[in-house]
Amino acid sequence: MILYPAIDLKDGVCVRLVRGDMDTARVFSNDPASQARHFAEAGVAWLHVVDLNGAFAGRSINGGAVRAIRRAVDLRIQLGGGIRDQAAIEGWLEVGIERLVLGTVALRDPNFVRRVADRYPGAIAVAVDARNGRVAIEGWSQTTEVAAVELARRFEDCGVAAIVHTDIARDGALTGIDAAAVASFAHQIRIPVIASGGVTSLADIAALKAHAAEGIAGVICGRALYDGRIDLQAALRLLAERH
Repeated sequence: MILYPAIDLKDGVCVRLVRGDMDTARVFSNDPASQARHFAEAGVAWLHVVDLNGAFAGRSINGGAVRAIRRAVDLRIQLGGGIRDQAAIEGWLEVGIERLVLGTVALRDPNFVRRVADRYPGAIAVAVDARNGRVAIEGWSQTTEVAAVELARRFEDCGVAAIVHTDIARDGALTGIDAAAVASFAHQIRIPVIASGGVTSLADIAALKAHAAEGIAGVICGRALYDGRIDLQAALRLLAERH
């Protein structure tokens, strides 16, 4: 299982939100590139980067910060937030971003997502952001009637690398993750799932790891890394253990 430290970008700095509410933004670093280097020095293989402003605007807003992160570290980067057309995908791939996470467009134009997943094998992930089991879009500002599992299943046969599943009610709230619920979601689809939302402790990570056989392939961790609730190297050791 892969650990993805999260770098959420708002107005060019690293922040964490509570349940996706931009008004709750707390700045943890004014230098995203330096934060990325800190994670790299700890030994991670991937970063999960989100352009929060872009998620609302539908286009890249924090592109400068993303490029600075890309120049600063030799890590694989998974990027989401406002990526909704072919030009954006091609531009980020040319910059050297390894994987792009498509959210709003996955609901509104699933055929587009299927086409780009087929064209760029392994480079496209789909964000399934759920509030009470229903998909939220536009930076989580709108909740739809589409079930999270239903959306994920639309992409099972087109080369999507992963489903990034976020429990919005838990995201940034430090309430712990519902590992059984994530496992149930993962068990119902045939795409590897990256869990996000509410990871607060090493116990949460261990609980997710215990369900790896159900299809949980990764975990995104944000606020708990920044405020010291989770020691990053301890988390990496836990995930590296065979049993």
